[in-house]
Amino acid sequence: MKKNGKAKKIIAALLAACMLQTSAVGTLAVGAAAAVSAEAQSSGPVVTAAVSGETIKLRWTEVAGATKYRLYLYENGKLHKLADKKGCSATIKNPEAGREYTFAVSARVDGKWTKVTKNDLVKITFGASSAVDGSDMLSLWTSDARAKTELISYMQAITTEGSKDYIPVENRIAVFDFDGTLFCETDPNYFDYTLLKYRVLEDPDYKDKASDFEKEVANKIKEQNETGKSFDGLEVDHGKAVASAFKGMTLDEFNSYIQKFKKQAMPSYDGMKRGEGFYKPMLQIIDYLRANDFTVYIVSGTDRFIVRGIMYNSVLDLPNSQIIGSDELLVATGQGDTDGLKYTFTDKDELVLGGQFIIKNLKTNKVTVIAQEIGEQPVLSFGNSTGDASMAEYVTTNNKYRSLAFMLCCDDTERENGNTEKADKMFSLCDEFDWVPVSMKNDWTTIYGDGVTYKGAKEEAKAAA
Repeated sequence: MKKNGKAKKIIAALLAACMLQTSAVGTLAVGAAAAVSAEAQSSGPVVTAAVSGETIKLRWTEVAGATKYRLYLYENGKLHKLADKKGCSATIKNPEAGREYTFAVSARVDGKWTKVTKNDLVKITFGASSAVDGSDMLSLWTSDARAKTELISYMQAITTEGSKDYIPVENRIAVFDFDGTLFCETDPNYFDYTLLKYRVLEDPDYKDKASDFEKEVANKIKEQNETGKSFDGLEVDHGKAVASAFKGMTLDEFNSYIQKFKKQAMPSYDGMKRGEGFYKPMLQIIDYLRANDFTVYIVSGTDRFIVRGIMYNSVLDLPNSQIIGSDELLVATGQGDTDGLKYTFTDKDELVLGGQFIIKNLKTNKVTVIAQEIGEQPVLSFGNSTGDASMAEYVTTNNKYRSLAFMLCCDDTERENGNTEKADKMFSLCDEFDWVPVSMKNDWTTIYGDGVTYKGAKEEAKAAA
């Protein structure tokens, strides 16, 4: 009885906290407790939780056709309704320090709530020292993963005031590459490459309008997808083709286009769409860093507006101001060919894509853009390729604070379309430059989570049989 009474107090407190952040919902009441479904396959949203100051931030993925979402607290084996939300986030104020909470979210689709399975439950402990309990936060990492143990040791050192390695909160900055570091790199190519190929060669509303240059670039991507052939200068040509192929779109229109493309199925995977390819163990890394007061930036070679589109309503909640990528020109709708120095923005103007590619944010360009946009030398770097080597060296060279660079090695060919040859090269580079390697095969207990399988592994097994 005492246990149930305490549970009711916790639920009531969370309801009050949730009410402060969800005024549009109205008065909240605890509904009848519901059970968790025994089904393994989930059709509901994917939820992430992170401590932010004196609150718990919850965010979940958008479910197609959902009219609203229901937030639950899971306590004593039952689901207890906290709030109904139209958006994909919630903030819990004043949670109890040192207590572990378990949350879940259900979506209302076609007049019915999606079932909540055990795989949908997300746990978070408020007020615990992440530096001490990093092993719990990084639960999708194997216990002997070098990257995990080194990061936990690092965190203990740099968060201890008075130690020689202590880093003030304002200087705790981490930079992450995107494709291949946080998100599926190629299926069968980069997200932005497949987006351009679709726009130019498949989109019925645009393919007949595409320029010869755009078709040439898109067909090179198509050939690369089919044969693996490399083309000199394709990275820059692709950036130019993206800029011209989407010229004239507002940022909202471009984002809407990306949202539709994100809903396409991933060709090499069962159970995953193009916008869902986040590496779950790396999401835990970001949660762990933010719990220890790190500011996290994405520094990608992909067009920054495309990265923003991928991140929009995703499981990774970062503001646009912390997303850096390759750049293209923006202009005002009434500007025409007039230089921005000679044109004054009016109340009738909107910003649109100007059709001109500016810079590909790879290699040393990542270093210069970090200096320009962040203005401080980061202390942690996460990447996966030689395109991230300059960023890794910049972070770990002549840094006044203790710093580390991590590199993902794509050595998993069972759960992911990995490449052992590339992975072996990266392992060698890690030895040479003293970067910390991350083995996707050996360090992670999952990549994309339950319900997602790599088709290539099945096809290889059939061929072997």
